[in-house]
Amino acid sequence: MLTPSRRVPALLAATVLLAAACGSSSTSGAPGSAAATGPARTFAAVTLPPFAGQTFHVPDFQPANLRWFCCLGTGEDPSQKPTEDQVAAAFATKYPGSTLKLEITTYNAAVDTLSTQLGPNPPDIAGPVGIGGLASFKGQWTDLTSLITDSSYDLSVYDPATVDFFKQDGVQVGIPFDLYPSMLWYKADAFEEAGLAEPPHEFGAKYKQADGTEVTWDYDALRTLAMKLTVDKNNHDATEADFDPTKIEQFGFEPQRDVLLGMSAFFGAGTLVGSDGKTVTIPDQWKAAWKWVYDGVWKDHFIMTQAQFVDPKVGNNDQGFNSGKVAMSTNFLWITYGVTGAGKHWNLAAVPAYNGKITAPLNADTFGVLKNSKNQDAAFAAMTYLLQDASSSLLPLYGGMPARTAEQDAYLTAVAKTDGFPADVDWNVAKDAIKYADIPNFEAPMPVYNKSLKILEKYRSRWFSQPGLNMDQEIEALRAELQAAWDAA
Repeated sequence: MLTPSRRVPALLAATVLLAAACGSSSTSGAPGSAAATGPARTFAAVTLPPFAGQTFHVPDFQPANLRWFCCLGTGEDPSQKPTEDQVAAAFATKYPGSTLKLEITTYNAAVDTLSTQLGPNPPDIAGPVGIGGLASFKGQWTDLTSLITDSSYDLSVYDPATVDFFKQDGVQVGIPFDLYPSMLWYKADAFEEAGLAEPPHEFGAKYKQADGTEVTWDYDALRTLAMKLTVDKNNHDATEADFDPTKIEQFGFEPQRDVLLGMSAFFGAGTLVGSDGKTVTIPDQWKAAWKWVYDGVWKDHFIMTQAQFVDPKVGNNDQGFNSGKVAMSTNFLWITYGVTGAGKHWNLAAVPAYNGKITAPLNADTFGVLKNSKNQDAAFAAMTYLLQDASSSLLPLYGGMPARTAEQDAYLTAVAKTDGFPADVDWNVAKDAIKYADIPNFEAPMPVYNKSLKILEKYRSRWFSQPGLNMDQEIEALRAELQAAWDAA
């Protein structure tokens, strides 16, 4: 994917640097930027059984020397390359006379490098790549529909929502590979200490309050809990008159703040692109999300300011929940890299609803065939080889949940055994979240994609850094600046 997420490349039993993560250099918190020099990441090894096989017919193709372009997402870390090289070499064993050459370009240079190669010297496949990477090269990917049909490739092994996830304007440009669903992460001990019932684990369930009454589990209910769970050094919470917002010891909530559109997608799926394809149209639920978060930072004080977020003694310029100073956070599965920092009693719950609708934004990766590849059938064979034969090697390397539903329980069972993780974590929440994926995804294509991301980042940074802003005016200014950029393209 191409957002500045802090997802690192693999669940490895070794320390890897954030600079190897999937991210966008356009934002201050992105891997590859100054923030990427933060703490190293340590992961637990996850062993998956060999791929059991899936019946389909690879179209006949002439032997070809194929090129595999990496890395529009994860994959560039030196610790990953030996396995990737082995996988590439094994393709030649399966298809004698053909080769698959791995070409690694650093993430920060990947977009520019691939742009120069598309015309005269196109690679055949690229990946792993998420929605953002696909969006950066909209129109350059092969429509896989006929190849899937002709080969009888079985898409029923995936949740239908994840198949739709990889469509661009109705065109199937990818087949699901790995998934990073989003959930509510929470510290059970913080709830116990405050005398509060824990949030519901079942999507759509109500929240049972301490007195036994039930309320809808939505962002109003989450705000109420977050206020009570935000505590200063004198043990006053944010609902009390004596609460001191300059001396907060525990924050009640932290949004997934890496990118503005990702943050807003928890309030509902949407797109900035109007029906004419050229007019900026900001969805009402996104405006509501931005205002809700802004008030949470500057009015109600249950969300960190940017200064608090980057403070080594508070947020440590990383995923806030992993600091141990946040009671609840919406975030993706990939934060497991540092979640032991949250303590020994964290768990997973359902994300709240907004206006009666639940949305759990999804990060996911695939491999794509370049439309200008001169070996379309062979490239499709290589793509399916990576998705299937090589999946038991690559999935643990890249750290995601298998997209094939039959393999997800084994993956979550392996993750549950990670040293330092609580024994009672409800990992089923991660699997249940997939059906609430945001479609269209928040990384979906829009005009002048990378320039638009930079504009969005400017406002995201401003809203976490400056109090007293008029958010209606800010949102209009954002819309106008995006529109000017689109009109100038």
